[in-house]
Amino acid sequence: MGKKRPQTKAGKPQATGEAVPVVGAREPCPCGSGRRYKACHGRAAAHAVTELVQRPFEGLPGECDWVALRELVPAATAPLHLKGGLPEGVPSVTLATVLPMAWPALRRDDGSVLLALQNDTSSGDLSRDLADTLQRALAAQPGTPVAAHRVPADGPRLQDLLDADAGFEPVVHSGFEFWVPDAEQSASPEVAASLERANAAAIPTVKLSGVDAAYWCETPEKNHLRWVMPHPEEELLDALARLHAAGASSLGEGTRLVGSFRAHGLMVPVWDLPTGMGAKECEQPAAEFAERLAGALAADAPLTAEERRARGGLTNRQVTLS
Repeated sequence: MGKKRPQTKAGKPQATGEAVPVVGAREPCPCGSGRRYKACHGRAAAHAVTELVQRPFEGLPGECDWVALRELVPAATAPLHLKGGLPEGVPSVTLATVLPMAWPALRRDDGSVLLALQNDTSSGDLSRDLADTLQRALAAQPGTPVAAHRVPADGPRLQDLLDADAGFEPVVHSGFEFWVPDAEQSASPEVAASLERANAAAIPTVKLSGVDAAYWCETPEKNHLRWVMPHPEEELLDALARLHAAGASSLGEGTRLVGSFRAHGLMVPVWDLPTGMGAKECEQPAAEFAERLAGALAADAPLTAEERRARGGLTNRQVTLS
């Protein structure tokens, strides 16, 4: 038998009144307790990063559009407005669906910041991950991308950094040319190759103007309308079931409500559309559906047997994206 190692008594986590830095799991905890980080302050940090926040964008202006840009829209940007205004030397901050080389963020040569929304993140709180990346981008040297890293568990969230009174106005693009501003003569070979691949994979998408957070997209087989809705899931399912049972859930001839996604705590009903039905042709039917949905949401009578069957069908055709 090997010799037993002498037992050492580690102290309790030390309360210093200051934030404890994040270090490697097997390194000594910076608080001075003598324990490894994973057995000391890292234990709470690990719990925090694995705990899933169901609605990470709740409380932000345009929550439904945040969900759409995260999960549904290939190429889009939106200006972001910080509490207290922009720091000196940062002319603008822009949210982007994705960036070249899968960068989490980029500080451009002119000091402006691009923040990517669709990257993988290290914790269960997407808002905290994005806020950390944004803060590091604001402090980065101009002309440099921001790399991914493990996010401190007690850092700020987007809700702490962004102006809640400002609007959120996404702009959907046909491709990713916004990666290379007009002021720059050319992209690097790596960025150019990434741009070519991204453009080839992008599905044509258009944001409807008459209703909130509804996005038309074109695929080779058929077109779709995907509509992120803010209503509580159970209430929305009841309302959709009432409309479906009444034959009022479509957007016109040749269209069909086929199911829904569940993404970041919100429901995203999806309609199949005929190939010839473009975004402009969706505007009026979508506005009329919004009126019918408002009436169905206001109804408080128990569901009929037919409506319950319709609700069960809709529930069975739900897919959770996040």
